[in-house]
Amino acid sequence: MKSNAFVFGFLFCFLTVFSQQKAVSDSIKPRIASIQHRVKADSLILNAETPPLEQIAGAPKAFYTYYWEMGDGNYSKEKNPKHVYKDKGDYEVKLWVTNNYDTGKPPVSRPKKISISKDAENFQAQASMSEDFTLQRNREPMPDQDMVLIMSYKNENDYASNGKLYLFYNEQKYAANNFELTEMRTHHGEEELINEDIVYNIPKDSFDGTLLASSEDVIKNLHIKQQDSTKKTDLPLTLKEANDYYKKSKVLEFTNMEPKEERHVFFTMKTTPEMLKDTSAIISVRGVFVPDSNYSNHTVKDMEMEIVTSHDPNKMSSNGTFLNYRFVRFKTLKYKIKFQNNGEGPARTIRLETDIPEMLDKQTLEVMDMYPKVKICPKREVQYSCLDTTYTETQAIFTFKNIYLPGSEQKNVKAYDSTKGFVRYKIKFSKDFHKKKTRSRTAIIFDKNDPIITNYSTTRFLPGISIGAKAGYNYFPDLKDSKSYFVGATVSPYKSYRWYWQVELLNSFHNYDSDTSITEEIIGGAQGFEQLQRTTASSSFQNIDWEVPILMRYNINNYIGLGAGLNTMITLSEKRDESLLIERFEGTNPQAPIIETLNSTSEFSDSFTNLRTGFLVEVTGGFARIGPSFGARYVFNFKANFNYLQLYGIWKF
Repeated sequence: MKSNAFVFGFLFCFLTVFSQQKAVSDSIKPRIASIQHRVKADSLILNAETPPLEQIAGAPKAFYTYYWEMGDGNYSKEKNPKHVYKDKGDYEVKLWVTNNYDTGKPPVSRPKKISISKDAENFQAQASMSEDFTLQRNREPMPDQDMVLIMSYKNENDYASNGKLYLFYNEQKYAANNFELTEMRTHHGEEELINEDIVYNIPKDSFDGTLLASSEDVIKNLHIKQQDSTKKTDLPLTLKEANDYYKKSKVLEFTNMEPKEERHVFFTMKTTPEMLKDTSAIISVRGVFVPDSNYSNHTVKDMEMEIVTSHDPNKMSSNGTFLNYRFVRFKTLKYKIKFQNNGEGPARTIRLETDIPEMLDKQTLEVMDMYPKVKICPKREVQYSCLDTTYTETQAIFTFKNIYLPGSEQKNVKAYDSTKGFVRYKIKFSKDFHKKKTRSRTAIIFDKNDPIITNYSTTRFLPGISIGAKAGYNYFPDLKDSKSYFVGATVSPYKSYRWYWQVELLNSFHNYDSDTSITEEIIGGAQGFEQLQRTTASSSFQNIDWEVPILMRYNINNYIGLGAGLNTMITLSEKRDESLLIERFEGTNPQAPIIETLNSTSEFSDSFTNLRTGFLVEVTGGFARIGPSFGARYVFNFKANFNYLQLYGIWKF
């Protein structure tokens, strides 16, 4: 009976724990968005069934955005799209749903097989591209989530052509990879080229016999044609620049593309958990479209993206997340302010009040692009749509005047992208600024509504390394005839603003004499008479010492700095000359005549001895952060007689 009771008790405990674990597991199940559909002969009507939104407190009203892939190479961003298939057959429809102003994760969705039983009558392909090559995405990149990149290309030649597509991603300047390309979906027979070599093709309509090519990565083009920002003719140069800037690439080859035909390739890119954690950073991918493999004419597209931790359409971002302070004077910062009208009606005026850190020069601010696309306002009042820029002491204020930006909740507005806008601008650093991080954010005001405050866009400086050359003199007040000179090097962060660490390696040449010691003793002399013997000993040292100070320093201003830290010194090489003078007197009276004198000298050598530790304090004057300065340091050694004052000059590079 006892054994049965034990078994029942064990089973009860096991089931209790299992049920608790199941309950916990159920509580963290991902949210699901299911695909609902209706088929009418050759057409498909889609609808997404989504879970309730979890509103972010204080944010605009939460909403979903949608991205569909129809399985035949077409896509839609509508909530309830309708699609006509050219051919009957089975197609796999995919759905990605993005939650905006929502605290949860984006819902996941399973693909759905759809059967179309009838070919389309009088089918006409959708013509949606105004350019020959575009890059799009379904959402901003978020660590450990999927993002879809849509590469669209169009044959603008008047003949069927074969060409190539290039995708470059994961910028070299970031140590960690930003993306993993997990899936590529093609629908028009595009094939991946695994080992793609750079080919020196002929620029279409520009060859005049002056193009010299070689098997090396060098090309001379003596006939240079003016190019705009996206249309280019030097394909080898474009590919080399892209390979230098990005770590990863994909190359696709397409064939038999008819005139005016549009095609799309879809890439699922998983944003890695190691992705940059700064949510104001801008990263990019690059696409290259070669419409005809017989020529090197091509189109280049760069797509910039902002790293996010939540899908918030109102955002501020910058390309200056981490900067090298040593070269920052040659850097122009680029900022982008994004916004979305989430109202039930259109916005006529949009005001962006943007912080400008004091280290940036407002006079150099230049608007690069904006949407809605308008002119820059003149100084006089005008009635047409324009963007006005004014300044306060700490802000730049961008105001869209006389515009029409529809609201996402407005009736008959289906394209959420039409409710979004942005301002992109660049700005340079001031002539004199310190090495400290900056934070900027924007207040977005739609008409007379309350402001929406964006995230902080942060600029930080990499520590950098400053190597210093140091030389000086050590004064040991407690040592006899001490002479100590040293040279060495220092390592510290480059041009730090206030607190910073510094490590040094100093090589010193130190000569000094020990104190003379005199000892007297009575010894037995000849014929039983006692004698006084006096021994005088002295030593002379010639040392090569290594000194390793580790200290924290603080710059009071550009010219005065303080420091304190620990000091370790070891004798790398020591030579000691020891002299002995032995005097014997007649009798025991030291005033008696000397009857015998003995002189002897001995030489000793040793290495890696005399480990001494202590602590130090110092003050410097001059150019405290970079360049030349002079300093005084006092070292308190824990070994007696070895405290010393160090006077030095240093030059930091």
